[in-house]
Amino acid sequence: MRVLALSSSLTTLPSSSSETSKPPILCNFIITHNNIANCAKKSLTLALSGALSFGLLFSSPCSIALESPTIQSPSSSSSELCREDERVAKAETRPEVVTNEGIVEEAWEIVNESFIDTGRHRWSPQTWLQKKEDILNTSIPTRSKAHDIIRRMLASLGDPYTRFLSPEEFSKMARYDMSGIGLNLREVLEDDGDLKLKVIGLLLDGPAHSAGVRQGDEVLAVNGVDVGGKSAFEVSSLLQGPNETFVTIKVKHGNCGPIQSIEVQRQLVARTPVLYRLEQIDNGTTSVGYMRLKEFNALARKDLVTAMKRLQDMGASYFVLDLRDNLGGLVQIIYTTGRDSQYQNTIVADAAPLITAPVIVLVNNKTASASEIVASSLHDNCRAVLVGERTYGKGLIQSVFELSDGSGVVVTVGKYVTPNHRDINGNGIEPDYRNFPAWGDVKQHLSKCGKLQQG
Repeated sequence: MRVLALSSSLTTLPSSSSETSKPPILCNFIITHNNIANCAKKSLTLALSGALSFGLLFSSPCSIALESPTIQSPSSSSSELCREDERVAKAETRPEVVTNEGIVEEAWEIVNESFIDTGRHRWSPQTWLQKKEDILNTSIPTRSKAHDIIRRMLASLGDPYTRFLSPEEFSKMARYDMSGIGLNLREVLEDDGDLKLKVIGLLLDGPAHSAGVRQGDEVLAVNGVDVGGKSAFEVSSLLQGPNETFVTIKVKHGNCGPIQSIEVQRQLVARTPVLYRLEQIDNGTTSVGYMRLKEFNALARKDLVTAMKRLQDMGASYFVLDLRDNLGGLVQIIYTTGRDSQYQNTIVADAAPLITAPVIVLVNNKTASASEIVASSLHDNCRAVLVGERTYGKGLIQSVFELSDGSGVVVTVGKYVTPNHRDINGNGIEPDYRNFPAWGDVKQHLSKCGKLQQG
C-alpha cells in the first residue's frame, strides 16, 4: 500500500520502550485450497476476520511427533454415504496434473463467486463471463503465461487490492496463520443440521500438515478439551502456545474416517509488534501506560494483553494506544457487508473488558485497514478518544485463495464499517482531537459518549 508520508508530532512520548515476546495468537488471513469452483464461495465468510479480538481488550459487552496414534472407529452411519465419502476423499488426494487453462479458470471462478465491486463498476456477471470465454479461447502454452493472464484479468477489475500472488509470495502468507500450527478452521453447517468445526486450510509442510492433519478433518478436541459448541475463534485460541511446545488435537478424518489424536509442535515465526512503557505525568502523580502496535500479526493480541496487564500492575491509571503508521494486518471485523446478505456479520464481544481506564488512541493518515477497525471499535463503544489526523480510509476485506499450483489470488470480498455503521473506505475516520488533550477532557468526553449510547 502506498500512502503519502506526513510528519506527526502529537505527543512528546519518546520512541524507546520495552519489548515483550510471547506466544502466537490467531491471525486469520484466510488461506484456502481451491480445487473446486464453489470452494471460493465457501471461504467467503472467513475473509480477513477472527485475527485479533479487541472486544476482549477494551470494548464494552454491547459491542479472544505422535508415538502411538489413538485410532477409533467412527460411529455407525449410512454405509453407502461412507463409501461415497471415501471415494471422494481418494479422488481429492490423488495427484492431479494441473493445466495452465485450469489454473486460469480457477482464478476466474474465485472472482466470479466472491468478488465485490467496491465502486468502480467494472465488474458484472455478464462481462466476467465474456472474459472467461475470451481467455479460454486463446492458447496458454506456459505456466508463466497463465500467471500473466491472471494478473491482467484481475487488473481489469479496477480494484487495487485484488491481485495475483506467485507461489513464493503465497507461501509468505503463512505468517498470518490463525492457529500457530499452520491451519485454519471454520464452522461448517452439515445437511443434517449439525455444526462441525472443520480444517478448511493447511499450510503445506507446516506443523499440522506434517503431523498428519488433513484438509477437511473435523476437530473434536484440543488437549483433551471437547470443542463441541465452540467457535473457530475459541478453538484457535486453544491451539496457540509458546514456540516449540506441543498441542494434541483429536480429529476425525473425513465424514466417515477414523478418529485420531495427533500431537503437533508449535513453530513461531512472527516477531512481537508491541512496544510499551510506563510514563509519569503531573509531576509524577499520574501514571500512563503507553503501547505502540506496529502491525497486526500473529503475536499482536497476546503481546498487547501482556503489555496492558503489566502496565496495570505497574500502576497505570490511563492508557495510550499508538496506531500511527500502522498500515494494518488482521483484525476481527466489527460489522461486514458483502455481495450476499448471508455474509453480513456483526461481532459481539463475549467477555468483559480487560481494562476500564480511559484510553487515547493515536492515529494519523497512515493508520489504515485493521488499525482503523480497532480505532473505530474503541471509539464507537465509548472506550477511547481518537487523537491526531484523519485516518487513511481503507475499509475493504480481502480473502486469500490458493490455486492448485501453489500460487494464489487475493480478492476483495466485502467491506467493513464501524459499529455505528459508518463506511470507512475512502472516508477514513476523523479524530476527536487534533492535539493531545488533558485527561480530564478525555474522561468527560467518554462519560458523555456513554450516556448518549445508553439513550
